[in-house]
Amino acid sequence: MTQTTTPARPQRAAKPNGQWKIDGTTPLNANEEMKAADNGLNVRARIEEIYAVQGFDSIDPEDLHGRFRWWGLYTQRAQGIPGGKTATLSPEELEDRYFMLRVRIDGGALTTQQLRVIGGISTDFARDTADFTDRQNIQLHWVDVVDVPEIWRRLESVGLHTTEACGDVPRVILGSPVAGIAAEEIIDPSPVIAEISRRYIGNPEFANLPRKFKTAISGHPSQDVVHEINDIALIGIEHPQLGPGYDLWVGGGLSSNPRLGERLGAFVTQEQAPDVWEGVTSIFRDYGYRRLRNRARLKFLLADWGTEKFRQVLEEEYLGYALPDIGPGPQPATAGDHSGVHPQKDGKFFIGLTAEAGRSSGTTLTALADLLEAHGSTRLRTTPHQKVIALDIAEEQVKDFVGGARALGLEAYPGLLRRSAIACTGIEYCKLAIVDTKNTTIDAVREIESRLADHNGKLPKALSLHVNGCPNSCARVQTADLGFKGQLITNDAGEQVSGFQVHLGGTLAGFENGEATLGRTVRGLKVAAHELPDYVERVVKNYSALAEDGESFAAWAHRAAEEDLS
Repeated sequence: MTQTTTPARPQRAAKPNGQWKIDGTTPLNANEEMKAADNGLNVRARIEEIYAVQGFDSIDPEDLHGRFRWWGLYTQRAQGIPGGKTATLSPEELEDRYFMLRVRIDGGALTTQQLRVIGGISTDFARDTADFTDRQNIQLHWVDVVDVPEIWRRLESVGLHTTEACGDVPRVILGSPVAGIAAEEIIDPSPVIAEISRRYIGNPEFANLPRKFKTAISGHPSQDVVHEINDIALIGIEHPQLGPGYDLWVGGGLSSNPRLGERLGAFVTQEQAPDVWEGVTSIFRDYGYRRLRNRARLKFLLADWGTEKFRQVLEEEYLGYALPDIGPGPQPATAGDHSGVHPQKDGKFFIGLTAEAGRSSGTTLTALADLLEAHGSTRLRTTPHQKVIALDIAEEQVKDFVGGARALGLEAYPGLLRRSAIACTGIEYCKLAIVDTKNTTIDAVREIESRLADHNGKLPKALSLHVNGCPNSCARVQTADLGFKGQLITNDAGEQVSGFQVHLGGTLAGFENGEATLGRTVRGLKVAAHELPDYVERVVKNYSALAEDGESFAAWAHRAAEEDLS
């Protein structure tokens, strides 16, 4: 009997990932088609010449929902739409006829003149709104497209802009907010930030990336730019033979698929840094995945390639030379949020000020500019922690300045939770959000700190509380001691209410916790928004009773029994 065999089925060809250098540049989805049809930077002319003249109804939908982002503009959420409608309504049904406008502030560096201009724009055109973001920008709301050209004119008259503040582009460059100021600084990244911005921001060659591309650069030993969650980071380090330079990290990012960045083990000099930035960004542009938006960040390419191949491609295809090897640098010995009063290297002081959950106003920004100038300063910095830092305050002026800032709602000595509380925009303005974040966070922090004021047990030295309105993690919930990710939950009465999934024990490189770690989730653990103070109080008191002496909250949360975290 003759035995017959079934022919092997031919392997199905893998779908292309949309990598330009491998698959060609033919667009594979609607977003890529939009970008290929017209570079996002080109929409500015239409905004100035057509849309600002003829009003909101004249805006081409492809520009409105796509290219406007290249100039820092998103339509904001229409008022009164509940969180339960977020996933069921179209963007057109969710959006208002007004915009969020993001002012790009590379490195967080501002003058009082610039701050006063932003404050004036807020009061004149944005209903006095202004929020400090965790990427060193300032966001305004209620902006009408008819006012955008005048807003740009005012910003650009003082050296500010909104270019590529959003979109599939190189976003704002995070920089140490004490660059060139701190006595303990390893290297001043200010020249690198300025050169990258000059060469590449607004450059059409880098204005069509697979998705957003985030940069962080710091020369401060506290590693104060949350570098592990950026696509590229340059972190100050001392090479034993070559002196001060940067340790190169790539591939970090959060959202629904969090991944911490990795070291390439490569040393970068001050002079090489802009070229290395161009090389890494070019790899993302040329090899990044474009077919599926949910895999279009650099972290997915790094996960597939690994650090060895990534470094090889960078050096051989883009730089044309090998970078020196470097081992890991020391862990930070101090906090990187720069809260409080600190000496500068010139004998003056910088003062880190906390606004509640990053919320401010145009009136406050203008008053802060006045306060700074009244105390002999014309410089300040925003931070990656929704804070603002006053620079150049003389020692004899510190006490009076701190009191004046407190009167503006900006606290130099915030409490345990207020100091590190971060909240995203939330349902108040964001079309993606499901729950309120800003007011929930502000109210919860006040209540929790009040309850803990008389607590006799041990409390953590630091305790970060981050609140996000949706799964996208703009508020970095996976890297917080206490991270709350917004969602609708069902209460005991069977009703849907605003609530949060809980992440516990997340941390970035810090003086308490060492290496960065993503937070832990407990199966089924969800907290209603109105129960947030009760939950945090309960968990902090469990820490107080059960943690070992000197043990950080993050370390305890990762080893604690689930019942102690519930």
